[in-house]
Amino acid sequence: MVKIKILWADDEIDLLKPHILFLEQKGYEVFTTNNGDEALDLLKEQPFDIVFLDENMPGMSGIETLAEIKAMQPHLPVVMITKSEEETIMEDAIGSNIADYLIKPVKPNQILLSLKKTLDNRKIVSEKKTHAYQQEFRNIGMEISNNLTHTEWIDVYKKLVRWELELQKSDDESIQDILTMQKEEANQVFSKFIQRNYVGWLNSNQGDKPSLSHTIFREKVFPIISQDSNVFLILIDNMRYDQWKVLQPIIEQYYRIESDDVYYSILPTTTQYARNSFFSGLLPSEIERKYPKYWVNEDEEGTKNQFESELLGEHLKRYGKGIKYSYHKILNLTAGRKLVESLPNLLQNNLNVIVYNFVDMLSHARTEMEIIRELADDEPAYRSLTISWFEHSPLFDIIRYIADKGMRLILTTDHGSVRVQNPVKVVGDRNTNTNLRYKIGKSLNYNKKEVFEVRNPDEVFLPKLNVSSSLIFCQNYDFFAYPNNYNYYVNYYKNTFQHGGISLEEMMIPFIKLKAR
Repeated sequence: MVKIKILWADDEIDLLKPHILFLEQKGYEVFTTNNGDEALDLLKEQPFDIVFLDENMPGMSGIETLAEIKAMQPHLPVVMITKSEEETIMEDAIGSNIADYLIKPVKPNQILLSLKKTLDNRKIVSEKKTHAYQQEFRNIGMEISNNLTHTEWIDVYKKLVRWELELQKSDDESIQDILTMQKEEANQVFSKFIQRNYVGWLNSNQGDKPSLSHTIFREKVFPIISQDSNVFLILIDNMRYDQWKVLQPIIEQYYRIESDDVYYSILPTTTQYARNSFFSGLLPSEIERKYPKYWVNEDEEGTKNQFESELLGEHLKRYGKGIKYSYHKILNLTAGRKLVESLPNLLQNNLNVIVYNFVDMLSHARTEMEIIRELADDEPAYRSLTISWFEHSPLFDIIRYIADKGMRLILTTDHGSVRVQNPVKVVGDRNTNTNLRYKIGKSLNYNKKEVFEVRNPDEVFLPKLNVSSSLIFCQNYDFFAYPNNYNYYVNYYKNTFQHGGISLEEMMIPFIKLKAR
C-alpha cells in the first residue's frame, strides 16, 4: 500500500517530534522543514498528499507560503496551524481555500482527525452512507409494499431522492444498483396506485386527494397573494424534484425555505396539459369548453401554450383577485437577459409570473444532440448539467435580484421527466400524436397489460378528438415504439429523458415557498 506523504513546515518542528513519530506509527510518511522557502523547494522536488503549515514562521510567513503553494498546486490540501486566534488571520487563511485550521498547542489526535477529515473524508462518508441506506432499505421496501396514501407516496419519493443524491457520492456501485432496483419497484407500485385512484381524484369533490395541477394555484398561491403584496412565481418547465434538490443549496444562500412541498401533475404530464391547467385552474376539457379560443387541440396546428397569460388572468378574475400581475415566458438567453434589465419595473406588481424553459429545452436537446447525450448520459450527469446551467443563467440573476429586494418567491414546475429504458410496441394511424409516453388516437393497437388504458378521455377530462378516440399511457421507464423501423427507433430514444406518462419523476412536482434572507 502506498503511504500518504505529509509535508510539515513549522519553525518549532523539533518540538513536534512526538507528533511526527505518532503519525509514522500510523503509517504516514512525514517530511519536515522549519521555513516556508524550503517547504516550497520540497514541493517542487516531489509530490505530497497534504501540507501542515505553521502560520507564524520567520522569513516567509505561513500566509505568504500558503499563497505560493496555492499558485503552484491549487488543489493540494493545506492545514493551517497557528498560535493566534485573531479573526483576520483566520479569514486570510480560509479565504485562501485551506482544508482545515488548527490552534496551537495541537495534540497528535487532532492532527490525525484533520488528516482523516481531509484525505479520507470521501471514503468514510461513502461507507457511512452505504451502511445507513442498507439499514433503511428494508423500511422503504416495507413502505412501498403497503397500501400507501398519496401523502405517503410523497414521503417515499422524497426518501428515494435523498438517498439517490447521497449515494451518488459513494464509490460502491453495488449499493447504487440496489437503489436503482428499489426505485424501479417503487415506480411499478406507484403506477398501479395511479391507475386505481386517478379517475376518482378528478371526478370527486370529496375524499382524500392530492393537490393537482388544476388545484395547486388556488390552494397554495392564492393564500400567499393575500398575505404578501409582492410575490414572484417562477415556473421552471420540466424540473424534476431531484433537480430542485441540487439547486436548493445555491438558492439557500439568498432565500430561506418556508416549505418544501410536492404536488401531483395531471396526465398527460406534458406542457400542453399540465401547465395550461396550472395557470387556468381548470382541467383540459374544461378549458376547451369554457375558453375555446385559448385551447389548441393535439390535431390542430399552432403552439399549444400560447394563451397561458390569458388563462391566468381569467383564473384570477373568477376568484375575485383584482391584483396587478405580469407574465413573462423565457425561451432563450436573450429573453432572459432582457427580463433581468426590466426587473425594476415589476416591483410594484402584486404577482409576477416567470416561465423559464431551459430544463425542458435541455431534455429535448439531450435527445437530439449527441454532445448533450454525452454530457448528460444518466441522472447524476443530468443534475450536474442543470447546476452548471443555473449558476451561469439569467434566472440565477433574477433570483438574486428579487432576494435583494426582499420579495417572496415561489419556485415550481409543471411536470418532470423520466429516463426511458424499455420499448413498448404500439400501432396507430398517421394522425396519432408523436409523444413517446402517451398516445391518443382512434385506431391504436397495443398490449393492454403494458399500458394504462383510458377508453373514454372524458373520464380524465381530456378533449375528445373524435368519437372513437382512446388514450394510453406508458408507465415506469417504458416508451412507445412503432414496429416499423423498430430497432432504429429504440436505439435512438432509449436512455433519453421523456415526459407524458406515469412515474414518480414525472408526476411528483416540487412546489417551494421561499422568503428572502
